[in-house]
Amino acid sequence: MSVHVGLLTVEEFLKLPEPQEGYTELHHGEVVVMPPPKRGHQRIQRRILALLTKLAGKDGIAETEIAFRPLPEHEVWVADVGFVSAKRDQATADDEYLKGSPNLVVEVLSPSNTVDEISEKMSLCMDTGCSSFWVVDPKRKRVSVTEGDVTRHYGPSATAAISCELLTGQIQVREIFE
Repeated sequence: MSVHVGLLTVEEFLKLPEPQEGYTELHHGEVVVMPPPKRGHQRIQRRILALLTKLAGKDGIAETEIAFRPLPEHEVWVADVGFVSAKRDQATADDEYLKGSPNLVVEVLSPSNTVDEISEKMSLCMDTGCSSFWVVDPKRKRVSVTEGDVTRHYGPSATAAISCELLTGQIQVREIFE
């Protein structure tokens, strides 16, 4: 059995076996095992996916659990839900990860998420192609949308405005949590 010393590259990461449960990500060259999402988490992801897909039309693709490489060499991250332009989607081969962050990234909070973890992911995404980063908080039934240096918070009775490359419109926040 060989033991790897040092940071893993994406090439080395791709050779690792899949975990029995969940999936792995590569953060700063270190493998992070992520547990599989629970049903409530998946339901929220599915609702957001449906809402974004309806708004996207033919201009882009919305996906759950979308893997991407925000930076070369030592990074592979996964967004709970992401939107990418049709052009970027088509430019990514079937056996590749999306290069750069999705245009819109949605993270649905789980009890295990830390503020540092979400802040780091938001910063990384916003620096590598993401123009809108959402944090969906099921416990508080709140959606926080960051675009540029501005974060807006929307409660369950609010309408969240979406202004992301090729994806504009409004979403009733209550539809995410119903």
